[in-house]
Amino acid sequence: MPGEGDRRIRMTSGASGSAAIVLGHSGDPAGERALEVATDLAARLHAHLHVVHAIDLADYPADPDAADWEQQGRRALAAEHGRVRAALAGRDVAWSHHAWHGDPVTLLETVAGEEDALMIVVGTRGEGVGSVLDRLLRRSVSHGLIATGGRPVLVVPGAGRG
Repeated sequence: MPGEGDRRIRMTSGASGSAAIVLGHSGDPAGERALEVATDLAARLHAHLHVVHAIDLADYPADPDAADWEQQGRRALAAEHGRVRAALAGRDVAWSHHAWHGDPVTLLETVAGEEDALMIVVGTRGEGVGSVLDRLLRRSVSHGLIATGGRPVLVVPGAGRG
């Protein structure tokens, strides 16, 4: 669950759908591909798409001593929301964008539970040496969601992988 001191940002566009799909989104290619697939799925099912972004240090500039560090972080989060809004513009999908600090697995499960989501959609970093090293440094969100067994998880391969 999000911590008591965490700020949760939720921005909504469009009418509510009768069903819900939750998407774990990041600005990397895997996140963008997952957004494409989840948007298509939400449109086909007439479902409300809940785009969830876990805010972490990657959303902030590298220099924490910068005088405008917090402002740069807010601008980066606004740009994240803008990318989602642009990707969904003109699509016949009701959607919400959620962003707050915390463990991505917990955040996705929280929103999925609140919205009684049909499923959670996430991208994958793929396989290979780079991916294995990345998993050593950061927890695999898809593996974490599958391990909890709370609800179905759709893992979207990157572009060109099928």
